[in-house]
Amino acid sequence: MKLGILAHTYGKLPAAELARKVAEEGFTSVQLALLKAIGDIDCSPGRLSPGLANHIAETFDREGVRIAVLGCYIDPVHPDPDVRRSEIVRFKEHLRLARDFGCGMVATETGAIRTYAESYPSNFEEHGWGVLRETVSELAEEAEKWGVKLAMEPVAGHTLHSLGHFRRLLEEVPSSTIGLLFDACNLLNEERLPKQDELIREAFDTLADRMVLIHAKDLDFGEGGHFAGSGRPRLDRPIGGGLLNKELLYRLLKAYKPHIDISLEGVTASEAKPAADTLRRLYAEA
Repeated sequence: MKLGILAHTYGKLPAAELARKVAEEGFTSVQLALLKAIGDIDCSPGRLSPGLANHIAETFDREGVRIAVLGCYIDPVHPDPDVRRSEIVRFKEHLRLARDFGCGMVATETGAIRTYAESYPSNFEEHGWGVLRETVSELAEEAEKWGVKLAMEPVAGHTLHSLGHFRRLLEEVPSSTIGLLFDACNLLNEERLPKQDELIREAFDTLADRMVLIHAKDLDFGEGGHFAGSGRPRLDRPIGGGLLNKELLYRLLKAYKPHIDISLEGVTASEAKPAADTLRRLYAEA
């Protein structure tokens, strides 16, 4: 089991200190969002270089920690074209340098589904989809040049909000660089929760070949996490006590995608190690 963690779980720290902390907690890889995690190096757009990337990668490697994925969570459907362009430029910089960080993928989500609800009230979802398709096409072309995966994370309430929409994206942007960052919790809302087993099975039955990374956390809805009614916000929880069918998820994960990178999410720094221990136990028992 290749278990890592979002590096910024421990805050924004000097690279060497962060690498030591991750290793001390028992993780062997990180999802690294540079601007959120690295405190002693200016990683702002235009400041990155192969040498800087090598330096950070070597700092983690000395502690036995691999950078599994770069997190560059842009808004690819931002309504301001200038802002969207700057986000695309930043993401492309990450794609160009990912290999210098020792990893082969860069991850993002896809912006809110209602981004264009006011400007295009009658067809805001389809308009947003068109913007997303255009952005992903450009990013996929760049990813192909550098041999890097574009890890897309579907989230309920986002432009890419279902497994069906992910399959549609693959049809409309037929690039082998597009990979699925699968976070079962992020795809679940109260409406989908009763059919979560079906959703989890669908993910592995239809998209296992595109899975490049797993996010591991748990979830509930509202106070106490009891399923009743609809419309309450999803709350991320450490692995163990939430509503996710962990046994099914990890059983299918072991069968379909052994050794895939798993990044622990939904935890504070103090919760990370106990959650990791719980996850390892659940995975072993699945």
